[in-house]
Amino acid sequence: MFGRIVPVTGPLDWLADAAASREQAGLTRELRPVSDDGVLDLAGNDYLGLRQHPAVVAGAVAAAQAYGGGAGASRLVTGTLDIHGELEAALARLVGGPAALVLSTGYAANLAVLGALTDRSTLIVSDAHAHASLIDGARLSRAEVAVARHNDVAHVAELLRGSRHDRRVVVVESVYSVLGDLAPLEELLDVVTAAGALLVVDEAHALGVVGNVGEGALASAGLTDWEHVVITGTLSKSFAAQGGFVIGLPSVVDQLVNTARPFIYDTGLAPAAAGAALGALTVLHDDPGLAKRVRSAGRMLSSACGVAAPAGAVMSVPMPGPREALAAVEAARSHGIRIGAFRPPSTPDGISRLRLTAHAHHTDDELARACAVLRELVSR
Repeated sequence: MFGRIVPVTGPLDWLADAAASREQAGLTRELRPVSDDGVLDLAGNDYLGLRQHPAVVAGAVAAAQAYGGGAGASRLVTGTLDIHGELEAALARLVGGPAALVLSTGYAANLAVLGALTDRSTLIVSDAHAHASLIDGARLSRAEVAVARHNDVAHVAELLRGSRHDRRVVVVESVYSVLGDLAPLEELLDVVTAAGALLVVDEAHALGVVGNVGEGALASAGLTDWEHVVITGTLSKSFAAQGGFVIGLPSVVDQLVNTARPFIYDTGLAPAAAGAALGALTVLHDDPGLAKRVRSAGRMLSSACGVAAPAGAVMSVPMPGPREALAAVEAARSHGIRIGAFRPPSTPDGISRLRLTAHAHHTDDELARACAVLRELVSR
């Protein structure tokens, strides 16, 4: 009726311009397979060095043999396996929590919590440095979102006081994924409790690393007031597997099971991932000194870089720009050291940074070599 419409350009032609803009700004990213051929890894998140531990590999293999390659369905259909319950119980024990729920990823865990525990009548107060999964969860929740200045408890209190919402939720990380700094959890909990609000804490970078036995920042400080606290986390860092989890009151888990779309409509956590994580939790239980070794390595590496000692395993070294950050990564690689680089938009403050991570399994000789290389890089 209207004749044939001939488009002036193709619908994806703009991608070439976007790629050119990224290249000009030094922000192009690409996927590079890595190998463990003698390279000392200070970039990955395997903080306890358990990814290839015999107990972790055996746990994954045994679970795959028992249950198969995948859960096969949503956990509300046929995808809930005995091993999911075992893992949930082990995670709850680690932090002294009343109940836990495992999901397919840590990203999904944050989306699930913020979607299920909020609605249009809720105010979410999110720290300015919160992880992308928390930001996306807040956006998708349809709640009103206010961004608090990073680690500014007074600003959080001000935003809560000015709210007339039925519910209020404060969202933070315990150890932040880019800068590696610790949230002021005690002060935040005081503010949240006084306001009758809920504190959601992503402990992805603290569990396994912070505390005498790796119980995380909240539990180690005695701040697990479950009436006002919900913990989220991932199995892909200290626990050497893949997946996510939520820890809180049984009523919180019940709400997630019944209303959280990232849980209801997603296939259950793969058995091998659950088995690997259980293996890692067993190793951590039998060798609680792993957490202390991570923090000790972090102090050595941070001293070599001239930055503050990390609260957990993550260290951040500011760089003049993205190209300088990438050049430092390549220079370290030439010395057999793998480090990471975070560039905008991955950095919350827009500053390009080297990102280093400490690991429990590195030897004194390996750490000494790494420190020598890092001192040279930073002095440049």
